[in-house]
Amino acid sequence: MREALPEAMRARDKAAVSALRATLAALDNAEAVPVEAVPRAGALEASPVGAGATEAARRELGEQDVVGIVRAEASERLEAAAQLTAPAHAARAERLRAEAAVLLRFLDGAEDKAEDVAADA
Repeated sequence: MREALPEAMRARDKAAVSALRATLAALDNAEAVPVEAVPRAGALEASPVGAGATEAARRELGEQDVVGIVRAEASERLEAAAQLTAPAHAARAERLRAEAAVLLRFLDGAEDKAEDVAADA
């Protein structure tokens, strides 16, 4: 998906750029460490010192996690498009459907890849 973003930007595909940016942000947020997991220093003299001392390792998302997040993002767009029934919102609904279609194409590729891996095993 990260490789597809610059391609969509060069093609000036607004729907793809919007969908990819939002989904990549959702994936980055899912990798973030929960605030409760970050240790807190009690006193200034007990706090870590040095470059990277306060960095926490990000979570590793499995393929199922990524597929679930992408599926949720596509579903969210389709639900929003279904709620926009007024003629004045037709363009916005169509754009949401186009964004969902971009994400669903990535899901189709991921599911085909998972089937190939399962067939090789």
